[in-house]
Amino acid sequence: MRKVLFLLAVFTTLASAFMFQSVPPSKAKILQTGKEARYCSNCGMDLVMFYRTNHAAKVDGKQKEFCSLHCLAEVINSGAKISDIKVVDAKSLKWIDATKAYYVVGSKVKGTMSRISKYAFANISDAREFQHLKGGKIMTFKQALKVAQKDFAR
Repeated sequence: MRKVLFLLAVFTTLASAFMFQSVPPSKAKILQTGKEARYCSNCGMDLVMFYRTNHAAKVDGKQKEFCSLHCLAEVINSGAKISDIKVVDAKSLKWIDATKAYYVVGSKVKGTMSRISKYAFANISDAREFQHLKGGKIMTFKQALKVAQKDFAR
């Protein structure tokens, strides 16, 4: 078991050097608890590997975490009672209120669980800087959620 955890830590650290979404495990703050806490409560993907696109919410009163807005949208579409939605600020790596975030949607940076990337920022200036370097359109949470929900219309 120790070898598996060691290899997982090494892989995640290496991935953080190549994938924008990834961070070293020491920089990720996982909000959900339990033996599966490190994995998306919807699809099972590694939350540290896709940390910069992580979202969290209370789902039917229980804290859940998601690898992406895509996975959160799927749970919202299911009719679950959702509250207290948070997102990781792609610059500071801190959790912020998703409804107050500035999302850069459709940049050249690879997305998580979707062809259309969605990265959130606490500050409009950080969102504009990212947009200037990587493209995309700045949106509110509601607008970005609508884009994510289109993935399920097919």
